[in-house]
Amino acid sequence: MSVSKVTFTNTQGQVLSGRLELPANQHPHNFALFAHCFTCNKNLGAVRNISRGLTSQGFGVLRFDFTGLGESEGDFEDTNFSGNVEDLIAAANFLTEQYDAPTLLIGHSLGGAASIFAASEIDSIKAVATIGAPSNPKHVKHLLKSGIDEIEASGQAIINLSGRDFTIKKQFLDDLETKSLPEVAKNLGKALLVMHSPQDTTVGIKNAEEIYISAKHPKSFITLDGADHLLMKKEDSIYAGKVIAEWSSRYVNVPEEPKLRSKSDVVASLDNIKGYTTNMKLGDHFMVADEPEDLGGNNFGPTPYEYLSAGLASCTAITVKMYAERKGWDLQNIEVHTNYDKRHKEDCDNCEDPSAKIDTFERKIKLEGNLDEKQRKRMLQIADKCPVHRTLHSETQVITMLIE
Repeated sequence: MSVSKVTFTNTQGQVLSGRLELPANQHPHNFALFAHCFTCNKNLGAVRNISRGLTSQGFGVLRFDFTGLGESEGDFEDTNFSGNVEDLIAAANFLTEQYDAPTLLIGHSLGGAASIFAASEIDSIKAVATIGAPSNPKHVKHLLKSGIDEIEASGQAIINLSGRDFTIKKQFLDDLETKSLPEVAKNLGKALLVMHSPQDTTVGIKNAEEIYISAKHPKSFITLDGADHLLMKKEDSIYAGKVIAEWSSRYVNVPEEPKLRSKSDVVASLDNIKGYTTNMKLGDHFMVADEPEDLGGNNFGPTPYEYLSAGLASCTAITVKMYAERKGWDLQNIEVHTNYDKRHKEDCDNCEDPSAKIDTFERKIKLEGNLDEKQRKRMLQIADKCPVHRTLHSETQVITMLIE
């Protein structure tokens, strides 16, 4: 997974700060937008864990701070629910212009309600997932109950939420009164996943029922049994991310993995996509090879020489362990560290000549266990007898032919 800081402007010209997370081993097949909870920010642990669950399944994810929160510009006291919806639309436009149009929208708590409203206005969105969302934006008023009377009387009040003070103005409350989530959910026309915990004491489970009943199919409900409203337990947010990724794959276009077939032990396939990312089938296993970015690759997988070094390292470990088991020696663990390089031959007459360099594998072995010095030296000798080591030292040939 790679994470980069991005910024974009909202409709008011204010700069919003976000984090764009991309898969570590492929180009994203789809982009998702994440709307955080009321007064939270993009760096909440649950938000990060859910995003990583999605990137592990090939999604690119943009999580950002709403206006006036986190690292984004603007004053929170001048924002409202409608502004959050507009921020989501601005984020979708940014992705569309700079990367690709988002197809999945995820919202947590009040961000879940905002996601449903925003999805109704973003054509590219195919699926929406809400987590602990209220069935109506007005639900947030119960969080502000200590200052409602003051807000109505003087036009604003300072409210303490999760240990932080926020100024809430009357226009915030007035805006909530204009929003009807059930009506929007009814006419959403996109796949909807409602996730909620029965133990949520901030936004009760009844809210999930009301959202679900209002929406039309395709719709799904998944309980987050045992979780709190903010998904503070890491395992809860990781679970949510994985479930959302799997569920949404029915509604967004996820390209099939290339089905490589061959009677050979190994097959490598490289199409005309940018870079050198190579799909491979090794026996019954599928892997990716690539080159570093400074050599024109995408760095989505090990280089060919890293695979070659890995073959030497794994073969060494397996061979030594087999020998130790036959001898009944107490080898508890073996680590084989390898590096590949081209080095000058010893005593070369013309070291400036490229041919004076030789392919060199540096191999370092760490043996753990109740072993005496004689046993360690013997296992070091056995390491040189591993089949891959012997192949690298033997005369080999590569027979190449075209397949019609």
